[in-house]
Amino acid sequence: MRIEKDSLGEKEVPEEVYYGIHTLRSMDNFGAAGDRLPLDIIYAMAQLKWACAQANKEIGLLDTQKCDAISAACLRVIRGEVEDQFPLDAFQAGSGTSSNMNVNEVISNLACEELGGKKGERNLVHPNDDVNKGQSTNNVFPSAIRVACVEQSNLLLNELQKLIEALSERALAFEEVIKSGRTHLQDAVPLTLGQEFGAYARALNKDVVRIQQAQEKLLELGVGGNAVGTGVNTKPVFRETIICYLNKLTQEKYRTPEDGIEITQFLTDMAEASSALRATALDILKIGNDLRLLTSGPNTGFQEIVLPPVEPGSSIMPGKINPSIVEASNMACLQVLGNDHSVSVACGLGQLELNTHMPLVGYNLIKSFRILERCCRMLTQKCIPGIKANVETCTHNLQISAGLPTILNPILGYDRVAELVKESLATKKTLKDLVLEKNILSADEFGELMKTCTGPNL
Repeated sequence: MRIEKDSLGEKEVPEEVYYGIHTLRSMDNFGAAGDRLPLDIIYAMAQLKWACAQANKEIGLLDTQKCDAISAACLRVIRGEVEDQFPLDAFQAGSGTSSNMNVNEVISNLACEELGGKKGERNLVHPNDDVNKGQSTNNVFPSAIRVACVEQSNLLLNELQKLIEALSERALAFEEVIKSGRTHLQDAVPLTLGQEFGAYARALNKDVVRIQQAQEKLLELGVGGNAVGTGVNTKPVFRETIICYLNKLTQEKYRTPEDGIEITQFLTDMAEASSALRATALDILKIGNDLRLLTSGPNTGFQEIVLPPVEPGSSIMPGKINPSIVEASNMACLQVLGNDHSVSVACGLGQLELNTHMPLVGYNLIKSFRILERCCRMLTQKCIPGIKANVETCTHNLQISAGLPTILNPILGYDRVAELVKESLATKKTLKDLVLEKNILSADEFGELMKTCTGPNL
């Protein structure tokens, strides 16, 4: 064990760990979440501290030796070499001070070893005076959430685009499969199965735009604002210099805020990112529910499409196949909706110069990004490309659809079509059978009418 001191006294710290006394106190204090703060936020903090060290060196506040040692330590953290040194519970001090100090201590002790010293030798590299120089948790922690969300946005957008491509491919494959539309879960006018899948792809394309718009706002960082955002105790060029080095490290286009005080107080940009994820989850949820309806059966449901089987569906009913992938997708989306509610409420709970619910916001945002990324990948790999059209069922349902008479209105008139519908119900003959039987239209004419009834998109 080694002995470390802080303003509250002394504690024994296990010699092998890189964190210090502040982290140890936080481990004793917090545990409600039962889950660690996502490492994405930890790594983002290390990126920011790397950039801060470079900036402090450039403006003459940190010597080269310390800067190099801190920088090397930050890169080790970013590479995931010491991920077990960040054990803190997600629900902690409201500004994220616990995790910020955890990162400071780990980087400090790694840097001490880099300089030939031992863990805890604060005279070599101090966690507050050197690693945290020019920083406040109030600005570093929310900036780290933003950086982590920008990175997660890129990963999600990549998987979302693959899902869109899979849906678009199915839309092309099904472009000539005409079926009955349904509104209010009742028969409606025809459309093609391809148009149905094309609408799914278009909806997700809109979600891509929403996520990109939210991501753009997250590029504005308050790091260097020091406590309330005024930049107290720092030089005027500090913030710009941090951003310059961060962009070199990440290859992103982060920028300083228009108002450092606003970005410290308000987490609304994060709420907007969560809202974009909520909209995406709602669309995927709707698509999933449609797929479950369209594949229902096999004998007593719609059965207009067939989903690829992935596992036996029942422990008691032999041969039963369930839409398991879509069901799992629905659960993922529901979790994102719940996370968004927590984020939204937390973002509105700021008081005066600070919001003290930032760890909750970061925790749920990163969780939602990861869930949706995996959800999209699962649908792309296990479901969408393998969907098949049940053309026979689609054709049968179209021919008996109560929405089909609408297509005959422009040709035969409302009253005559109404009589045909009445006769169809009485005789159990399809509208097509009656039209052909009465020589109102030929088979070819009726076929051409069906091809044009789905609109110009066909």
